[in-house]
Amino acid sequence: MTVADAQILDAPQPIAIWWRRLLQDPAALIALMILGGVALCAAAAPLIAPHDPFASSRAVMQPPVWAAKGDWVHPLGTDGQGRDMLSRLFYGTRLTLIIGLVSVGIGGAFGSLMGLLAAFRPGLDPWIMRCADVMLSFPAILLGLAFVAVMGPGALPVVVALAVATVPDCARIARSVAVSVMQQDYVEAGRAVGLSDLALFSRYLLRNCISSIMIFISLRFGQIILIGAALSFLGLGARPPTAELGMMAAQGRDFLLFAPHIAIIPSVLIFVMVLAANVLGDALRDVLDPRLRS
Repeated sequence: MTVADAQILDAPQPIAIWWRRLLQDPAALIALMILGGVALCAAAAPLIAPHDPFASSRAVMQPPVWAAKGDWVHPLGTDGQGRDMLSRLFYGTRLTLIIGLVSVGIGGAFGSLMGLLAAFRPGLDPWIMRCADVMLSFPAILLGLAFVAVMGPGALPVVVALAVATVPDCARIARSVAVSVMQQDYVEAGRAVGLSDLALFSRYLLRNCISSIMIFISLRFGQIILIGAALSFLGLGARPPTAELGMMAAQGRDFLLFAPHIAIIPSVLIFVMVLAANVLGDALRDVLDPRLRS
């Protein structure tokens, strides 16, 4: 067995070990249950929503069931147009999660590829990282405004803006890890035994950098949800009558004195999702980062 093969067998930890260590953390377990429950409810929204999320009724701004005039027909009350809040939360959560997952997935994939290529091909490093620096100089809010101006309002411009905003950060993280990997002896051993560039990239570089990339993406996911909700709150995201958590909070700000639940309930759900995502990301960092393993 060569030095390179020995490193391959030793470096990555089996997924079962990662999963076992993650479940041993109570905070991570609670965060995983929260995110899993929210994702399950969002995926099953057409099946479990008690009412049509777009249908209006005469029960305008009805309070939740725990209020004095609330009832079980609309457990979380209704909004300013008489639409059921619980049904809209199911559908709004689904759209919010889709925006976050697609944005962080596309941005993380492109950013990771840019960072790994910059470390693998030193000649491309200045060009790739200068492009990343240019992209990093544009805040996500400004990118959202630019894409909305070009593409029109909707969920797609928000996804594109958030993905573009994720690329430079992920590229910098991937490059910093990949540079240290490229300096290891097992990479030189792989070159010495005649491995192709594709084999070196996939078997050595990518496999030894994937843990750090996954840690960053997991931590970035909560930020993407928050930024996406902020863009929708500003009117740059999904358009009415589409349900989205940030837009639902924005629609409720005009009724804070009369029906505060319209803005508070989606805002609290955003807070819980972002907090759970950050806690889970911290736990994944503890599990996947070799320097933090006991």
